[in-house]
Amino acid sequence: MKKYSKWFPFLIASSAIFLSVLDLFIVNVALPTIKTGIKGTHADMQLVIVMYIIGYASFLIAGGRAGGYFGKKKVFLTGMLVFTIASLCCGVSQSAIQLNLARFIQGISGAFMVPQGIAFIPGLFPDQKERIKMLGVYGSIAGTASVIGQFLGGLIPDLGIIQQGWRLIFLINVPVGLTAVILGLKYLKELPVKAKGKFDFIGSLLLMFTLTFLIYPLIQGRELGWPIWSISMLLLSLVFLFVFINCQRLSIKTGNTPLISTALFKNSEFRIGLLISLFYYLVQDSYFLINTVNLQSGMGISSARTGVYFVCQGLGYVMASMFFTPLVARYGKFISLTGSVIMIVALLFHLFIFNLNNASPLYIGMVLFVYGIGCGTILPSLMTISLKSTSEEEMGASSGVYLTLQQVSVAIGVAVVGGVFFGKLHHPVEVSQFPVAYQWATLMNIGFLVIVSILLMLVPKTRKV
Repeated sequence: MKKYSKWFPFLIASSAIFLSVLDLFIVNVALPTIKTGIKGTHADMQLVIVMYIIGYASFLIAGGRAGGYFGKKKVFLTGMLVFTIASLCCGVSQSAIQLNLARFIQGISGAFMVPQGIAFIPGLFPDQKERIKMLGVYGSIAGTASVIGQFLGGLIPDLGIIQQGWRLIFLINVPVGLTAVILGLKYLKELPVKAKGKFDFIGSLLLMFTLTFLIYPLIQGRELGWPIWSISMLLLSLVFLFVFINCQRLSIKTGNTPLISTALFKNSEFRIGLLISLFYYLVQDSYFLINTVNLQSGMGISSARTGVYFVCQGLGYVMASMFFTPLVARYGKFISLTGSVIMIVALLFHLFIFNLNNASPLYIGMVLFVYGIGCGTILPSLMTISLKSTSEEEMGASSGVYLTLQQVSVAIGVAVVGGVFFGKLHHPVEVSQFPVAYQWATLMNIGFLVIVSILLMLVPKTRKV
């Protein structure tokens, strides 16, 4: 009964990360089907990913702190309920505008529910060894959700259960979310509220405006030929960034808790770790975007088979992360360097195999599997490299900055690499245009990974990770 009393609330709390990761990966594979269903443009397809990330990144730090002000159980259940309602809105959307607005709300609610999910773990498992074990289980749940999401994202649209099968990839969240809310009300215990300073809503809003005004015109501006409003938004994003930075500095001077402490960036190892993560995450989701579209629209592969191919990538990731994670503490940056080299080699093979006429399914599955091994090798040590020299007092703030940068980098990567890919597809789009578009976008991702490798070699060797 004691184990039940711990595990059941843990699984309820873990439903947040499961749904959040599942939702992101299930959408990646289903993008071409969604584009057809909402009669959207290439830009709309990018925005399906990016609007979620903008909402998530803008409020991630604020979401993490919200539990300390309003109660972790209340914030968790509210976030989960809003996420569920937003998922329903995504599933019944009739236009790209409706869908992407609902995706934005999904992202915001995810930013509030996910941090609370992990915050329940110390209370449920006070023993340090048991807690570390459960954090590993929590990470495994996220990895499993990514693999399931990739499989279902390809399978569900082809099942024919309803006329527009893509809607089910969002509607599937509804029963899971409602179950989590109902069970959470009964079985989750409220944790003590420990709030200090004022809740920085203004900082969160400024960060949201900065990201929106930067990323939205990068996507829509290219699609529309860079009208004046898109250039103006890009310039205004710099203004919002300037105001945001100065507001954070003012918060420190007045004794309030800033959303992001500018003092953290005085740490040189933290800065180089962030740069490494920046260039890595530019590749992370842009890879899924261009490969999903190329496989389905360029190579004529079905949505279901595409999902199976991405499961190969997911399996490679899970296997490598399980093997290499224990080695990070001993070998540090060399684990990451090995992963980045594997990813570069795998992408070079992508260029060769995806350019073949009637490429063998075995070859396609193998190169995705090897790419997944590279991802699973590098990811376990990226956060460690960034945070290894951070003091215990700064760990919470530093990890919040890291996770926010992670999401921002993903959004920019989708906008920039996706922009290069779709920019090579001229109207009317023909199959013959895809190889060139894919080559340009993949070469850009290879370039980003080369920068990652160079930066990793600059990380000091004297301090072991």
